[in-house]
Amino acid sequence: MRRSTYFNNLAVVLIAVPVTAVAQAPAAAPAAVSAAPPVAGTLAPRGGVMTPQTIQLRPMTPLETEANAVWSLRAGLNVAALQCQFSPYLATVKTYNDLLKHHSAELAAAQATMVAHFKRYDKARALNSFDQYSTKIYNSYSTLDAQYAFCNAASAAGRGTLLLSKGGLGKYAIAQTPVLRTALTPGVAPGVTMLEPMPIFPVPEKP
Repeated sequence: MRRSTYFNNLAVVLIAVPVTAVAQAPAAAPAAVSAAPPVAGTLAPRGGVMTPQTIQLRPMTPLETEANAVWSLRAGLNVAALQCQFSPYLATVKTYNDLLKHHSAELAAAQATMVAHFKRYDKARALNSFDQYSTKIYNSYSTLDAQYAFCNAASAAGRGTLLLSKGGLGKYAIAQTPVLRTALTPGVAPGVTMLEPMPIFPVPEKP
């Protein structure tokens, strides 16, 4: 099956080191990284700011719903890799690269399922519809007003994908994409935000 041109081009722009393409055979699983799952905080509405909205799709089968969640999570973590490089601690670029390698088979299957979804509705225009869908998903994760909360949630969600056994990404994506979307709303409680200064400990004086 032909890969989405949009997806291929974006991977080239983002990754400064070689990245295993989704269609290749899965690489050996990277070392596990301990990470607590992100927690959706209580929202405190504020005026004058923008909260990105999720995209609306036509009716989907359960398999397509899971594939959509996987593709959405992948897009959110890719956006985080682009927007969150201000903090090396979050490691969003490395985590995204490791996701592509560790879950390459599931990502390829999700892509194929979503292309089939658009073939059912749009026939010959399926690949064009898939590219438009991918673009809309990327835009739906772009934020400035809630960037710090989103970057923190995306970092934790991304590390969580690396702890999964192969084949477990679908259910994880269904659970985690709402957490990422919650973090896009300005005013998320401090349990989700990350901008807290690192403690500075005094250096003991020599006796």
